[in-house]
Amino acid sequence: MNEQQLYHPVQIGAVHTTGNLFLAPLAGYTDIPFRTLCIEHGADFTFTEMVSAEGLSREGEKTMELMYRAPNEKQYAIQLFMSNTDSLKQALEQLLPFHPEVIDINCGCPVPKVTKTGAGSAMMKTPSLITDVVRTITAEVDIPVSVKFRTGWDAQSENFLEFAQAALDGGASALTLHARTRSQGYAPFADWSKLRALKQYCLTHGYTVPVFGSGDLFIAEDAIRMLQETGIDAVMFARGAIGNPFIFSQAKALLEGREKPEITKLMRVEAIIRHLDLMIETFGEKTACTLMRKHTCSYLKGIANTSPIKQAVVQAVKREHYLDALSPLVDL
Repeated sequence: MNEQQLYHPVQIGAVHTTGNLFLAPLAGYTDIPFRTLCIEHGADFTFTEMVSAEGLSREGEKTMELMYRAPNEKQYAIQLFMSNTDSLKQALEQLLPFHPEVIDINCGCPVPKVTKTGAGSAMMKTPSLITDVVRTITAEVDIPVSVKFRTGWDAQSENFLEFAQAALDGGASALTLHARTRSQGYAPFADWSKLRALKQYCLTHGYTVPVFGSGDLFIAEDAIRMLQETGIDAVMFARGAIGNPFIFSQAKALLEGREKPEITKLMRVEAIIRHLDLMIETFGEKTACTLMRKHTCSYLKGIANTSPIKQAVVQAVKREHYLDALSPLVDL
């Protein structure tokens, strides 16, 4: 398969995406400003941070805010997490006014505060639960459901094929596999052979649902390699997009047979300022300057002699402080 064929639209239920380069849901990162920026740089489909179904059912204000759509977000998915179906119908009532194109279910988060409640990757211990969750949603709303999960809880219980079947039994329209177990967390290395196995399982059993891949996508070339090696339908950039929204335009260029654009220091500085301005617009200057610290350090990763800049940014509380801190990199 050549590169041009590797880049293509994807169908999720009745939803058609423009391409197959997705931004994964990332708690604490994929807020409106970051999603906006990634779309500007070529992301074809985006996911919100994970939203608590329980919090939604209680109409929690902060929970509701996570579902707002970015101004340039023509298509997006709201990701939910839960440990049972008890509050799901009430949560869906709160979600419907936001009109997401897709509802995604988180069965992959490895964080203890999530898994100890039975949510996230802990759901993989009870595959029948995901059948109930997806079935409940598809019975209530006419929105495609996707399910994101891992290869298993640990190396001794890799049940991703059984879990995928359970999701399909409920009526899932798409499957996303993070090719690690829960116990691996984010340690190297993701096992992409499991992605190939999942795609083959679906084809062999007559399922036409798309399969998306996640894990170890840190540079544009990784996306091409994952698509070529596994036969999956789309890639989902997660940590590889933090401080690097350019990964979308670079991957698209390679997939379309073009030369990968070089990212200059000036482009990085411009992206930081653009990201900061979007943050200020969304959260106000003080909160934005605090939230941008982690992002800025990621943007500057790999650039020599930026320690003083990072130190200054950690103290920044105003937009002008960021401009001053970044000025050694480029004449602002």
